[in-house]
Amino acid sequence: MSFFKSLEIVKFRFSYSQFMKKHLLILSLFTLPVMALAQQSTRQEVTRYRQEAKSVTIIRDNYGVPHIYGQTDANVVFGLMYSQCEDNFKGIEDNYLYQLGRQTEVSGESKLYTDVQLQLIADSVDAIKDYKTSPLWFKKLMDAFADGINYYLYKHPEVKSVFKHYKPWYALMFTDGSVSATVTGGLSLSETQRFYGGNGPDVSYIKYTPSAYQPDEREIGSNGYALSPMRTASKHAMLYINPHVPFYFRSEAELVSKEGLNVYGAITWGQFFVYQGFNPHCGWMHTSSNADVGDLYAEKVTKKDGKFYYEYNGQQKPVTERKLVINVKDGDKIVSHTITGYYTHHGPVLGSRNGKWLALKADNRSYKALLESWLITKANTFAEYKKAMDLLNNATNNTVYADDQGNIAFWYGNFMPKRDPKLDWTQPVDGSITATEWQGLHKLDEIVHVYNPSTGFIINCNSTPFTSSGVASPDKTKYPAYMAPDGQNYRAVNAIRIFSEATKVTLDNLINKGYDHYLTAFDVLLPPLFTAYDAANDSTKAALKQPVELLKAWDKRSGVNSVAVTLATEWGTRVMQAQPRAKSSEEGTYQTERVAAGLKTLNDKQLLSYLTEAVKTLQTRYGDWKTQWGDINRYQRPANGVFDDNAPSIPVGQVAATFGELPSFVSRTMNGTKKRYGSSGNSFIAAVDFGPNGKVKAKSIMTGGQSTDPNSKHFTDQAEGYINGKFKDVLFYKADVLKHAEKTYHPGS
Repeated sequence: MSFFKSLEIVKFRFSYSQFMKKHLLILSLFTLPVMALAQQSTRQEVTRYRQEAKSVTIIRDNYGVPHIYGQTDANVVFGLMYSQCEDNFKGIEDNYLYQLGRQTEVSGESKLYTDVQLQLIADSVDAIKDYKTSPLWFKKLMDAFADGINYYLYKHPEVKSVFKHYKPWYALMFTDGSVSATVTGGLSLSETQRFYGGNGPDVSYIKYTPSAYQPDEREIGSNGYALSPMRTASKHAMLYINPHVPFYFRSEAELVSKEGLNVYGAITWGQFFVYQGFNPHCGWMHTSSNADVGDLYAEKVTKKDGKFYYEYNGQQKPVTERKLVINVKDGDKIVSHTITGYYTHHGPVLGSRNGKWLALKADNRSYKALLESWLITKANTFAEYKKAMDLLNNATNNTVYADDQGNIAFWYGNFMPKRDPKLDWTQPVDGSITATEWQGLHKLDEIVHVYNPSTGFIINCNSTPFTSSGVASPDKTKYPAYMAPDGQNYRAVNAIRIFSEATKVTLDNLINKGYDHYLTAFDVLLPPLFTAYDAANDSTKAALKQPVELLKAWDKRSGVNSVAVTLATEWGTRVMQAQPRAKSSEEGTYQTERVAAGLKTLNDKQLLSYLTEAVKTLQTRYGDWKTQWGDINRYQRPANGVFDDNAPSIPVGQVAATFGELPSFVSRTMNGTKKRYGSSGNSFIAAVDFGPNGKVKAKSIMTGGQSTDPNSKHFTDQAEGYINGKFKDVLFYKADVLKHAEKTYHPGS
């Protein structure tokens, strides 16, 4: 289970008074305000910022997208970070509060064990060391990263920030652009709370009873599609980039330098590399991976003379200790505390089960991961892209790839430890023996991959890679189970149906296919309902006659004018929730198998009762169960974050990808509203045609708009296009950018 998934399900049960008495030692109580002014650059630094700014030109196009031009790569990074601050400084700060384990400084005690976990997992001392030993060219990028943010803070003294001064090594604490980037090996946040939240850890614990896996209600998956020239009208390879994440998670930008940088795409707030995008020659789409890349080791711990020891190879080794400092907001003050973190040679101890401490071995923070993320943006050939990926440090992402030579490719993961395939690596392994140690990393061509499949298409929808290219998919029997534990989902079933039949695809065709509204899950869900209805008694048939007839006539496509999709999703959600809970995140990915099995456990009476409940709920909530989907499913971007049925909003025809629709719009009632409002799903999306000799053509769209400022015209200027799949042209070449320039400036001017 990812850290973010763990975070959503944790219910904190300790009051703040208990936390003060039992959890941590109070070191000091400061009388400083919680939020301090961040502008603390020296005169020498400000002089440097101004010189850097002169070497950078930012051109904002008619959608507010920044096109950043500089003499050097470092110049461009400086300009990128400055422009990110202009668009969403809070997003940058929030991400680094998380990565550095400092959220309690703003959010108080509720984020305590989030910060404990993060500080245990990623040590800033290691990041500082990596920065100091980095080659000069890479160090310059990190320096420029910090300078761009600090210059923005210097130029905007009204902005208050927790961080008084951004440091170059911060970039090495945030090396994965994924929304589910922190791997905990399946250990939950509540387990960390239980271990570190009492009177101190001990070697004896009550028997651990695992709870059922709870899926995250947010969309944190993605779709990636690649087509070879045999399936396109242009006879060029094409790529479709479609991440599903919480709304407004990334920005859109172009980066161009005279050192060969020329890349366009989505950038996670606070990072200086394009996470999902393309350059003139190749493009990449990352989807979240369920490959097993982090393991828990069950350690046999004893206590002697006040110190902890763990068993390894028949010997007792001392448990390493490290002091963690947590600053917690308490009203308008900050209270500073310290706790002792514990480590074995496997990694940080995050919790315990059945009398054994659990140490995590993973690669959550890595110099090579940041380096790899940068180098792929400058790759101009398939060989160069593979060379960058040979660093083997992208821990949580799959990659769908296409280029201007007609190549398409797919890698399921990248960082893949070698392990004994006979062991179950989804569960904690014995930490006292050498047999469970990692045996290096698998080479790039050893992990599950597809290169130029004969079928001419590749799809990945956070689904099994063993159906990614139809009959040309990888052979599951040739890989160990830990490499690709994913099952199948209805999105992938839909995508395979669409792209296995696709021919002469144009860029607009590709976008239309990416916005296909067919809900594949109802191919499986509805037949048992209809069978149950046909066998029902006369009174039941009379009561449900209209709803069933409506569903029987439905084409299983969502749309703003559809009453059937309103009824179907209300009923289908109940059926999905009735399934037995998955026992692990891996099991949770087997959607098609689990739904098929779950339907067998439901009798006719239950299926019909869920429909009766759905009709009554809609009748009560909206006054009429015959309510069109677009009347209640809305897009709204409130300036204050509070959704309001009386404020303007836009009807949306899409539903959550849970039901097999390729675009995703996860909506729910908010703050007591009757209508449903979107909160996650499609974000930055792009379709790219790779013409010969770097003649790339692309279209893109973003959720709402580029700016997070509600006073900006770019706050919602892309909303209609986003909802309806009407993409804007990507202005990749400077001549086109200049024709649509809205503002041209140097950072700070």
